[in-house]
Amino acid sequence: MASAKPKKKNPRLASGRKRVRQDVKINAANSSLRSKYRTAVKNVEKAVAAGDKTKASELFAKAQKVVDTVADKGIFHKNKAARDKSRLAAKVKALALAAAPAAA
Repeated sequence: MASAKPKKKNPRLASGRKRVRQDVKINAANSSLRSKYRTAVKNVEKAVAAGDKTKASELFAKAQKVVDTVADKGIFHKNKAARDKSRLAAKVKALALAAAPAAA
């Protein structure tokens, strides 16, 4: 059976061919950063779920840098990055507050 996607034609103009080459590199870089972003967020959420306050706050600090980098490069919208950081911060803070009364 033939594949569902139609085969893409090669561009005729040199500028079009160059653009295709550039797009491959850019797409690889963006995919890598997008993956790094998701992994950073997921790691913080795992630490919060495990109830590890120190690890969660440590991973959150690293995740903030990744989220900001991805937003600055325009891979995700700045508002999405801000929203994700805010939600992660709330989870980490809730974990810290939940652990504090138990220790006291």
